[in-house]
Amino acid sequence: MSTATRKEHKSARPERGGQATLVEAIRQGIWEEMERDPTVFVIGEDVGLYGGAFKVTDGLIDQFGKERVIDTPISEAAIVGAACGAGLMGMKAVAEFQFIDFISAGFDLLTNYAAKCRYRWGANIPAVFRGPCGSGVRSGPFHSINAEAFFLNTAGLKIVEPSTAYDAKGLIKAAIRDPDPVLYFEHKKLYRLPRLREELPADDYIVEIGKARTAREGRDLSIITFGAMVLTALDAAEELEKEGLDVEVIDLRTLAPLDKPAILASAKKTNRVIVLHEASRTGGIGGEIAATIAEEAFEWLDAPVLRVASIDTPVPYSPPLEDYYLPQTKDVLEAARKLAAY
Repeated sequence: MSTATRKEHKSARPERGGQATLVEAIRQGIWEEMERDPTVFVIGEDVGLYGGAFKVTDGLIDQFGKERVIDTPISEAAIVGAACGAGLMGMKAVAEFQFIDFISAGFDLLTNYAAKCRYRWGANIPAVFRGPCGSGVRSGPFHSINAEAFFLNTAGLKIVEPSTAYDAKGLIKAAIRDPDPVLYFEHKKLYRLPRLREELPADDYIVEIGKARTAREGRDLSIITFGAMVLTALDAAEELEKEGLDVEVIDLRTLAPLDKPAILASAKKTNRVIVLHEASRTGGIGGEIAATIAEEAFEWLDAPVLRVASIDTPVPYSPPLEDYYLPQTKDVLEAARKLAAY
């Protein structure tokens, strides 16, 4: 490898713990799991020599070699297929999509094969399918989607999306150790956000899949959300506190399976709920959460469950249009005030 090429990589092993951004936390987690388990390998477009489109896999090829860090042709269907086959043969693939939008090219194998193998004939497929999702970084309609709703209707797939560096590392490690296929979505706007830099433990840890966290305690109103919208919710909560409203923010972390006990407990506690998500409103995860609350916590509600989400269009490239498309803090404030006055 040339000196010029080597300069692109952080060949040295990342520190265990320490200060880390979200992207560094994911890289730490993958690296540690590859050291811990020789059956774990990375596969995807430009994950090796280039270190990944967003440098999540930077330096892995120098440490683990090209047999465990595999650059592929531009074929997401081939990447998913190879990961599934490897899983059936006792390996554990961490498969990267350069942008999660391109997961659609592997949709058939994910939904009709990976998700159903255990149910159909008792063969589990341990694989992680990860990549950058999300809007707000001026990437246009083909590099900005939030794909969770595409897969929520498919039994057999787990879906996670972290909003903190601590959770990002803990969830990627849990996903790699999971015996079944996990979709791991990483909001690209959060990758290197200084606000999310935090001190990670040096000890080995995981964050359990299927468990939400309370990002902010409150008593008057709940905002249930995940990913980059957690920050929007927290910003809105600070503003509402000045108006005398004490807002609770629930970060789902796992989208399938949903942590129903956490959702219902918050709804019963505050009696007013906003469901906030970045994907378009129609057919989004907000409808599922709202229906769950209506079915199982209706008698505790003092107002209708409100959804705050993006409008039903592709993601615009124009910055002013993208800002109009996305839920903003002001939209959450408006919904919260409406609920408080109900």
